[in-house]
Amino acid sequence: MDKNTTIAFILIGTILVVWLYINSPEPPVNPQTTKQDKSLVNKDYSKRIEENKALIEKNKSLKGDIVRSKNINTYGKFFNYFNEKGETITIENDLVKIVFSTKGGNIVRYYLKKFNNWYSIGAEDDRNIEKTKVQLINYKKGGSLNLSFISEDGKAINTENLLFRIENRKTFYNVSGNDSLTVAFIYGEDQTHYIKKVYTFYGNKYNIKTSIKLGGMNGKISNNAYNFVWDNGLRNVEYNSVDESISSDASVYSGGEKTTIDASSVGDVEDKEFNGSINWVDIRNKYFAVIIIPEDPSSVEGAYLRGTSEALPNDGIKEIYSAQITVPFRNLDYEEINFNVYIGPVDYDILKAYNKELQTIVDFGTFFGLEIIVRPIAEFILLPLFNFLHIFIPNYGFVIVLFSIIIKLVLYPLTKQSFKSMKKMQLLQPKITELKEKYADDKQKISKETMKLYSTYGINPAGGCLPLLLQMPIFIALWGLFKSAIELRQQPFFGWITDLSSPDIIYTLSFKLPLVGISEISGLAILMGVTTFFQQKMSIKDPNQKALIYIMPVFLTLMFMSFPSGLNLYYFLFNVLSIGQQYIINHKQDGTELVPVKKSKRKSDSFT
Repeated sequence: MDKNTTIAFILIGTILVVWLYINSPEPPVNPQTTKQDKSLVNKDYSKRIEENKALIEKNKSLKGDIVRSKNINTYGKFFNYFNEKGETITIENDLVKIVFSTKGGNIVRYYLKKFNNWYSIGAEDDRNIEKTKVQLINYKKGGSLNLSFISEDGKAINTENLLFRIENRKTFYNVSGNDSLTVAFIYGEDQTHYIKKVYTFYGNKYNIKTSIKLGGMNGKISNNAYNFVWDNGLRNVEYNSVDESISSDASVYSGGEKTTIDASSVGDVEDKEFNGSINWVDIRNKYFAVIIIPEDPSSVEGAYLRGTSEALPNDGIKEIYSAQITVPFRNLDYEEINFNVYIGPVDYDILKAYNKELQTIVDFGTFFGLEIIVRPIAEFILLPLFNFLHIFIPNYGFVIVLFSIIIKLVLYPLTKQSFKSMKKMQLLQPKITELKEKYADDKQKISKETMKLYSTYGINPAGGCLPLLLQMPIFIALWGLFKSAIELRQQPFFGWITDLSSPDIIYTLSFKLPLVGISEISGLAILMGVTTFFQQKMSIKDPNQKALIYIMPVFLTLMFMSFPSGLNLYYFLFNVLSIGQQYIINHKQDGTELVPVKKSKRKSDSFT
């Protein structure tokens, strides 16, 4: 391997490190809310946003006081806060089990039937949904899907503290297939003054059609607005809370553009306000999301996102996001607004089927603004190929094996050109060594004569680097795909590799390695490092670069220790295939010779 190719490998390693740094938690900064141009923001709306933010904080501080209060009328004439827990109502369809409470008329549990908890893999009784399945609601902090507003007497009201009644007294409902079911929760003093939350469930979908109906509320809601709120984030559901938090964020999609906030450091607080029509807002963790979608984007007038990050025991991290959509209140006798609320997996195909650009929340990796190149590769080539292979191969580990072979074949022309260029550089190496010995005291002369050699034999010094750099967008796209694909979650391969979305831990140290902070040893990372060593040993011929044979494998091994086993499996197989390819090229008589190239005559020479 020539010097420039070696630099390329170092560059690749550096790029990976920088990319990891970009996607790792950032150091705390002084949080500042991004403000839009004051000339574009309606003054009434800006005032309302400030009051809404204060309302969120006030509601949080009121919760403790509510429990201690014996007088249920303390906080308003019409809106009475209750201490009762309320009754629970359970709705099941083919995909989820949802538990509602009449206290707030909101969701207090949300189980996903197709996804297991990390601690229940291989559980004998997989039918016990409450113990084995992923549950997304932070129920200890209260339910989700509430209304918040200011009452006519200036009180901060959140419907999570109002006791609703259900129209039908049943406590269990079941819907499946193409059927649908509607359940209504009502709060009010009579048939003309009420808040009604109407939920429609579908047998085979994750979304819930949600209608907010207000009757006779004119004069009871001030500020000409109320908020539809998701207040308590999503529950941590993965073994590695740090890895889960890195992928957690909240977004607003409006005007064809997605804007994201990310409270990525412990103690960090991020918030952002938006005005005008809103297509949807979402809160997500690594593999699951809640997305609130107004049926008519123009029927709402803004949104507000807020995120915080807090420390957990054993160096864990938890990010909590809240989202609210601001709905105008026109003080009419009857008002209604409709939303679709999606609560489910961050699955590209499922999200795309809604035709609302929901698939944009799937993160295929960003890198120095290269998302415009990387995302289409992952979205339209790699992911479809990956899913197509799975149609015929049920084990995702073997899908990755075949996937690696296909990608290697696709990249073969580039790698062949790179190896061919490296071989020419190896043949030229003795002549370069002679120059260094001949002009040992004149570095400038060595450089000049070396360039003459390149010109004489028609060798491009960057010939080995360029093909490698052209592959980088594909490598980054693969990186993002394997890091985010929910298809790999809890999918086994064989032996000790039981979850392709998590590191394949073969041993846990009783301490953390200095500088790198690693305590868990990954088997595939070690195998990847070993194959990198042999590949480097086959490539590097310059005695001055021998140290790289040992430095690069150690560096990559340590870096890959915390990566998902699916990603490490891919790179391990890619290395094995590269070693085989390089062995064939090195031992094959392909006619590569070091022959001076004929220089074409200049036009002026043809006349002499």
